[in-house]
Amino acid sequence: MLTERRIRDAKPGSKTRFLWDGQVKNLGVRITAKGVKSYVVFYRSAGRKRLATLARVAEVSLREARDRAGRQLAAIRAGEADPLDRRRARVAPTVADGLDRFFDEYAPARLALGRMSPRTVQLYGSQAKLYVRPALGGRRVADVGRRDVELAVGPLPNATRNRVLAFVSRLFNLFETWEWRGQQTNPVRGIERAREEPRDRVLAAAELAALATALNRLDQRFPASVAAIRVTALTGLRISEVLAIRWEHIDFASRRLALPQTKTGRRSHHLPAAALDIVRAVPRLNKGNHVFAVDARGALTYRTVRHHFGEAAKLAGLSDVRLHDLRRTVMTNAAAAGVGTHVLRDLLGHKTTAMADRYVRSVGSPVADAREAIGAAMAAAMAGEGARE
Repeated sequence: MLTERRIRDAKPGSKTRFLWDGQVKNLGVRITAKGVKSYVVFYRSAGRKRLATLARVAEVSLREARDRAGRQLAAIRAGEADPLDRRRARVAPTVADGLDRFFDEYAPARLALGRMSPRTVQLYGSQAKLYVRPALGGRRVADVGRRDVELAVGPLPNATRNRVLAFVSRLFNLFETWEWRGQQTNPVRGIERAREEPRDRVLAAAELAALATALNRLDQRFPASVAAIRVTALTGLRISEVLAIRWEHIDFASRRLALPQTKTGRRSHHLPAAALDIVRAVPRLNKGNHVFAVDARGALTYRTVRHHFGEAAKLAGLSDVRLHDLRRTVMTNAAAAGVGTHVLRDLLGHKTTAMADRYVRSVGSPVADAREAIGAAMAAAMAGEGARE
């Protein structure tokens, strides 16, 4: 039988050992090899042997430990929930915990391996802050179901809904990898994505001229942003690719630009003379060697350039225009000039010709010519021209 003196005098051994009570069956004292003594209770739940810790010996008396053990064992025999399961539920990770681990551990590791871009991390951070944490952050990872996710994205615009669903799906795949919930239980699976209409805004020649005039007016105030926008307009590069350019990426002799990290991996581009002239005029300010920087502290950010582009568009009197529309304008004009799909693919920096085909179809000279000829022939026939007398 356990006594206060027996417990006090018990010495640790080479491994954990137990002293069992004779008054309250299944109550014992666990003594670790380091001498830590705790009251424990042994029981069975759903056919499994369990050992729950009640308290450290120094925290409660033997009498109180017997009272706690008696109440707990009685509750288990009465069919109440397993105390270990209740305890685990209280400490189970929440979606907020998962987001913290994602941004503190997972994302930095992926960045270091070159498997995720800073821009992607920034977008995920914005989605987490605006949509995921407010709607799901307080929920336990294991408890989130499809309906919870559907309610979280229900009010969002189509494009935003799809992006958030993709992020949440990635999160829950990670939660399964981390063994925070069962395998193949991702709650995003089966949720239908919203239909997105492809954007086809292209700037006309007059609009490009108006934009150029506006950029000239802003050049003194925002020289780095204006230079980055101009290079984007001349090359069709993504603005994220332009902002990532470092001086060592440019070979001025061969007019080649080597981009070590893009959405489709390492790429090399020919820089047109006009774009190279703009780059040559940019002062070397940034210690990190970025071409487009406002000062020595860091590279120009997408958010800053987007804001300055908005000011330029407003000055130019342009409506419903975005930075990415410059890239679309370059490629659409290239397709209209007869550039083939494979060359367009390389200009775009894509792995397939799917998007290049879309640009070719959008201008579609052969199709347009065929429709014009067919339409003219049908009109003539319906007008009775060429009919036999």
